[in-house]
Amino acid sequence: MSDSKITTVLEPSDEYTHEPDPVPNYNESMYLNGFDLDQELGAWFRIGNRVNEGYAEVTVCVYLPDGRVGFLYDRPEISDNDKMSAGGLTIEVVEPFKQLTVAFDGKLCLLDDPLQMAHPRTAFKSNPFVDTEVRLNVSGVSPMFGGMPVRADGQPIETDSEKSFAKAHYEQHTAVAGTIRVGDEVIDLDGLGLRDKSWGPRYWQALRWYRWLPMIFSPDFAMMLSIIDRDGTASTGGMVLEGDEYHTIRDCRVESEWDSDGYQTAMHCWARTDEGEYEIDGTVLSMIPLRNRRTTDSGEQLVTRITEAMTRFECNGQVGMGMSEYLDQVVDGRPVGIGE
Repeated sequence: MSDSKITTVLEPSDEYTHEPDPVPNYNESMYLNGFDLDQELGAWFRIGNRVNEGYAEVTVCVYLPDGRVGFLYDRPEISDNDKMSAGGLTIEVVEPFKQLTVAFDGKLCLLDDPLQMAHPRTAFKSNPFVDTEVRLNVSGVSPMFGGMPVRADGQPIETDSEKSFAKAHYEQHTAVAGTIRVGDEVIDLDGLGLRDKSWGPRYWQALRWYRWLPMIFSPDFAMMLSIIDRDGTASTGGMVLEGDEYHTIRDCRVESEWDSDGYQTAMHCWARTDEGEYEIDGTVLSMIPLRNRRTTDSGEQLVTRITEAMTRFECNGQVGMGMSEYLDQVVDGRPVGIGE
């Protein structure tokens, strides 16, 4: 076996936090979402520990069935990478690869018009904050997909921290059940979703654009489509869950429809595995635009737009739910991936 051969490793211990790499932009991230198709509602949660920078990125987003969105983004201070808990949000591993719990106690900004978040300072000032409580159980319905690429001798692959988005990443489709209380409104959530975990150096500006579409139709039929453009050339990936087995996506396409502000409203997708081909149609139900800004050492300000849309998907006569997450660098006021 050649030392140049690459394999992927994933251990139960990877469900927990790692020793941070000695780079400023080390990020350890846990993300999960859950959707209730019957009620057309859902939520997603993320903690990204940037311990070498002294803070965590904490995001909570709840899509209510009437189109309102409860949203929080915070950067609470942290001093270690011992746990995924910050800013009122805690994601805890109960049993690796099988069960997690999510708890949040805090306030969300309740937006009648979530598109206001394109200007976050104004949105946070002009909308009320309401007490919110989340208690969810998250159970895996699939195998794990992904891990950390290593060489044949077990050594990790060296990456340029300035150009890295993560050195390891894995995903799993899930069942999600519990309660979400936003103000006086209590939601009983009994749905399906996806979770992921990544760690390593990350700048949100390391990619030109990507399209990430996790979706789930039933506990034995789900998929994730990914298209990533790092340097002007797009690469595709993802997987399809059929029964209790993942099949790797060999190629896929995402053709998007846009509104006048350049936000996705629908998408027509195609994916191919070694076992078959799939045509998927997506319709955005609720969307919130987010952004990340970073100033380089030379003083250049970089702006990244990330549009997070709860989306209804149809494939093979089945209807499911998921996300259409579109990331674009903004250059001269324009998201670079629109139309590509």
